[in-house]
Amino acid sequence: QDYYGKELQKSEDLKTNACVTVARPLPKALRDALERVHEEVVARYYGCGLVIPECLSSCRILDLGSGSGRDCYLLSQLVGEQGHVTGIDMTKGQVEVAKKHIAYHMDKFGYQKPNVEFLHGYMEKLGDAGLADESYDIVISNCVINLSPDKRAVLQEAFRVLKPGGEMYFSDVYASQRLSETIRKHRVLWGECLAGALYWKDLYSITEEVGFSPPCLVTASPITIGDKELEGIIGDCRFVSATFRLFKVPGGSQAGPGQVIYNGGILGHERELVFDANFTFKEGEVVDVDAEMAAILRSSRFAEEFLIRADGANAAAPQGCC
Repeated sequence: QDYYGKELQKSEDLKTNACVTVARPLPKALRDALERVHEEVVARYYGCGLVIPECLSSCRILDLGSGSGRDCYLLSQLVGEQGHVTGIDMTKGQVEVAKKHIAYHMDKFGYQKPNVEFLHGYMEKLGDAGLADESYDIVISNCVINLSPDKRAVLQEAFRVLKPGGEMYFSDVYASQRLSETIRKHRVLWGECLAGALYWKDLYSITEEVGFSPPCLVTASPITIGDKELEGIIGDCRFVSATFRLFKVPGGSQAGPGQVIYNGGILGHERELVFDANFTFKEGEVVDVDAEMAAILRSSRFAEEFLIRADGANAAAPQGCC
């Protein structure tokens, strides 16, 4: 907690690019929304680029490790006044920065009442902060799960608070091997999001144990370390910043592979929806999907945005965006 907000006063103080990776060019809607966020909130933010999924109107979203609140204030604009965003962070100073600017942003967005809240608490123990079962449509996280000593608990809690069909959309840092004790106890490497990086294969086993669908890789980029001393400590281990999406698919939703047609109805993604590294859906184009992707689309907030056919028939049950 001392590293964030004390040693790090602004994002330029970071020693690696682990927490500043931007995976894709920003759509205009996000660029415009980012310009409306208070400059102190942006300067005090240490996440990995932007972690903003699609189809957010009226959604209830939880941001794990919300820091100074930058992503929350972006999401506040995208969910609209009927949606809601909760940010939770373990660092009191960061939560105070986020809370300080609530009135500024609500006035800037033209909202009659706040649609954001910020809580001081731990992502391994969301119940202690009063967060109920099945209360959110989406959980996001931006380069903070690596800071948790109990990553299984974080994913378990995210699964618990998600509604059936809900999604966890998150960026984090992953390692090419399990890390040595020397790396895991290095203070700067910990603060730079490397020492707590999960071995990428362990992510797959933990998510399966928790109950999520298999991880969908969205984007990934290698992390560079411009410090000779840190490079010597790390040795031959390699790190990557990656964005994944996990879904809480209700039991009985899997009905085999099928064909889907994207209707083109998602704001900012009308012509093409890049869902993950394997599936890009173009408006009006028939795409063959496996059973897992068919179940994800059928049970999630994306259902209304697709025509979903299994065995030659329309098997979609429209859910709507949140």
